[in-house]
Amino acid sequence: MAGTVLYQYGDDPFAHHFKDHEGRVAFTIAEASRQPNIIIRLTRELVWSKLHPNIMGPDNSFFYFGPERRQGQLAYGGNNGIHMAFLREQKREGSPSRYFRAQNRKEYKWRIINTYRMELLGGGTLLATWEITRPEQHPFATLTLHKDICMTIITEIVTTLTLNRMASELGW
Repeated sequence: MAGTVLYQYGDDPFAHHFKDHEGRVAFTIAEASRQPNIIIRLTRELVWSKLHPNIMGPDNSFFYFGPERRQGQLAYGGNNGIHMAFLREQKREGSPSRYFRAQNRKEYKWRIINTYRMELLGGGTLLATWEITRPEQHPFATLTLHKDICMTIITEIVTTLTLNRMASELGW
């Protein structure tokens, strides 16, 4: 599993999808509602999930935005929501890195190198890398999972990656 790559199609943080190397859709990010505020649903696709028996955690997450796309709540599956800020904690003032605690109670860090590259670390170990491809290439970006542990929290990885990209787009 280590070295698995998911390909991101679409550059809109609010509407895109990830496919595996065989073209199977792994995740879909799309608008679910606008009443009264925008809700984005991230779905881990069942066909892809069944190919990876070590996947754990929720099948989807919901981004409940406040008025004017301000930070709101994020909920995994049918669980209670948590404020989006808790999934992008800043430990040091001025640091671009953002931390989140997964449902396994472990803390992970998104090291935001720039708008083109982010790295996920757990306990100082590089777990995943997201980076935009060259403009002439398709897909838009790649998410490389460097460690087997990534599949156990894959929905949380894609959710927090998406949340950080949304935050960058909205200037939070």
